[in-house]
Amino acid sequence: MLNGPTPSAQALSSMLKDARSRTLGFADSLSGARLLGPRRNEVNPPLWEIGHVGWFQERWCLRHDGAHPGPSLLPRADALYDSSCVPHDQRWNLPLPGLEATLGYLERVQEAVLAKLDGAEPSPETAYFVLLSVFHEDMHNEAFACACQLLGHGLAGAGGQPLSSNGGVLEGDVAIPGGEMMLGAMLWDGFVFDNEKWAHPATVNPCRMARAPVTFRDFAAFCDVDGYRRREFWSESGWRWRERAGASMPAYWSRNGTAWEWQWFGRPAALPLDAPVMFVNWFEADAYRRWAGRRLPTEAEWEMAAATQPNPIDGRVEGRRRYPWGEAVPGPERANLYGSTGRLAAVAAFADGDSAWGCRQMMGNVWEWTGSDFLPYPGFVVDPYRDYSAPWYGSHKVLRGGCFMTAPRLMRNTLRNFYTPDRRDVFAGFRTCALD
Repeated sequence: MLNGPTPSAQALSSMLKDARSRTLGFADSLSGARLLGPRRNEVNPPLWEIGHVGWFQERWCLRHDGAHPGPSLLPRADALYDSSCVPHDQRWNLPLPGLEATLGYLERVQEAVLAKLDGAEPSPETAYFVLLSVFHEDMHNEAFACACQLLGHGLAGAGGQPLSSNGGVLEGDVAIPGGEMMLGAMLWDGFVFDNEKWAHPATVNPCRMARAPVTFRDFAAFCDVDGYRRREFWSESGWRWRERAGASMPAYWSRNGTAWEWQWFGRPAALPLDAPVMFVNWFEADAYRRWAGRRLPTEAEWEMAAATQPNPIDGRVEGRRRYPWGEAVPGPERANLYGSTGRLAAVAAFADGDSAWGCRQMMGNVWEWTGSDFLPYPGFVVDPYRDYSAPWYGSHKVLRGGCFMTAPRLMRNTLRNFYTPDRRDVFAGFRTCALD
């Protein structure tokens, strides 16, 4: 179930408590109408989502018994919180417990899981399901932050500007010679999701990839030439989305005279011009790259740029790094991940996190759209949480690299995120490659 070293009970308990503290921090901001919020396709009712986090932890850490889970600590919990069975648009209509009762349920579940870890060291199977619940909660905490931005709510610790409003740009491309690589996770990588399994040979052509993501300044130039209304820059499906959505600029942007502004967690702010553009969907990224005469990297190209290094003798691709900079765990000097700043950073920041090829911020700051469809790797076998990946193959696009609200413990070069190409509410940007 879990390959590689099994984390200690103490390490698992610490992760459980940390993830839960962030959930509770979000819950502290909820009251009145915010408990359910408006019906939106991009978000869940916050009260439902908090309960779902507790249900998921209970389901996989305490009730896991093949296809026949034991009873829940909360009556009718499966009927309320099982996201595989409860349609999204029905979650506002459910007889949900109030916030206090919901938090009490989470507390009882957490205490039971911690008690299970108190004593003998966990088996690989127990560790796997605890990690699954921690990472699931981490993902929902990131989704909570996305919802706050979408709904115009404040978010504790989120600043209105990047680390430096004039932090500098990082222009130019790096040359990656291409060649053979192993794409995906290795057996000894520890916990990985089923869509990362397993490493398999992939041939990557030589490419020239941007050193840094596309900035707000770059994307504003596309908007300034009326790029949203110029059909030649849009794919057929992208143009249909643009017309249907009535999009004439990125989400949260507005004009103030000749200058662009945006809304950042409910507050108006000047565009952070040197930061990577954020809240653009795949269609918008694809339109920009057409205008710029560029292309989006494939996920194999992205992983080669992040995870390999040049042979010191002949420069050919070799090696296998867990993170762009090597094997050291992510820290605030290398990547803008959750716990570093709570703010968006300029693209020139975090030089210590460069990949071996010289690409910066391949981890943290913004998720990066790739040109690849989200598809299974050869020999894909679904994991116990069957609905994590399999239902979404073929309809989603792949993103890589994490963002400023992603938990560092989630990250590795092989991690695949995935969204439909119309989603512009997530902390996503992109970098480009030269066409030749």
